[in-house]
Amino acid sequence: MTSLLDDLVRRTAERLGARQRGAVVVGALRGDQSALHGADPGTLFEIGSVTKTFTALALAQLTVRGVVGLHQPLRDLLPRDIPAPQRAGQVITLAHLACHTSGLPRLPKGLLPRGLFRSDPYAGCTGELMLDGLRRTRLRSVPGTRFHYSNLGAGLLGLALARHTGTDYDSLVQAEICRPLGMTDTRVVLDPARTARLAGGHSRTGRPRPPWHLAALAGAGGLHSTVPDLLTLARAQIGPAPEELAEAIALTRTTAHRINARAASHPGWTSAHLPRGRQRILFHTGGTGGYRSLLAVAPEHRAAVVILNATTRPVDRPGLDLLAQIIGSGPGPGPDPVPAATGV
Repeated sequence: MTSLLDDLVRRTAERLGARQRGAVVVGALRGDQSALHGADPGTLFEIGSVTKTFTALALAQLTVRGVVGLHQPLRDLLPRDIPAPQRAGQVITLAHLACHTSGLPRLPKGLLPRGLFRSDPYAGCTGELMLDGLRRTRLRSVPGTRFHYSNLGAGLLGLALARHTGTDYDSLVQAEICRPLGMTDTRVVLDPARTARLAGGHSRTGRPRPPWHLAALAGAGGLHSTVPDLLTLARAQIGPAPEELAEAIALTRTTAHRINARAASHPGWTSAHLPRGRQRILFHTGGTGGYRSLLAVAPEHRAAVVILNATTRPVDRPGLDLLAQIIGSGPGPGPDPVPAATGV
């Protein structure tokens, strides 16, 4: 299995790398085996919306410890002078933010058109801008009823959790996830040594693109990471994991909102069946100005794939195809721990 896994990962990395200028790293797990190919494993990338997996897991961790409640109203974590939008008498909860069922729009009020034509469009998104924009925000749907993907919701969740615990988002992720798992290269702000290992981002056609800084929206997409670090997170997802983290991971699995007949939204994840397959997986993709990313796990098969790419060429289809090949190369699944949908 080790040589087969290594061969599958190598071929995927070669196919992706042959078509582009930017760095790419591909990693995968199957049981206790792992494989990694592409650029230097220590290369850092912007991981974009894969950050939301960390934000939701931090929420689950704090819920397990009783610091916050999954179904606690957002207004409890906001300054008293900032009203949380509501609709039809229904309030936004922290679970709604994590599952994209809050009804909030995709971006904060007032961010566009200010940042629309900038090379670093979110750099000016301060906490004050986000919170002040809530005063003028109308919800697109009643909280808890419909799935509307919202960077604002995820960023607001990260900001609210950090302020509630008396820290910043970067420090929150370090304390709740990275240090317990031994992930040393996942962070928002890079020191000079890590900055030197950051792959330069590129457009789809290979033109260099500047880095993004998501400011107070960091919880929606502000983290940098490496493939080895994300494989560590994936290994915790397929087990075993430290006791408290295992309980938090289980909470993200049993909380869900049905999107349609094929997919459901969980805190930090989407669950769906692989294309042309019966295997149900959890995944999240990410993209910033010059990067694309994928983190996908199949817990019942103890398999996972991570792809980090320093261009805007999509990696979701190659990554999901790789995961399907890995699953197909091994024994059948055990009981499926990923519910198709429950309620938030």
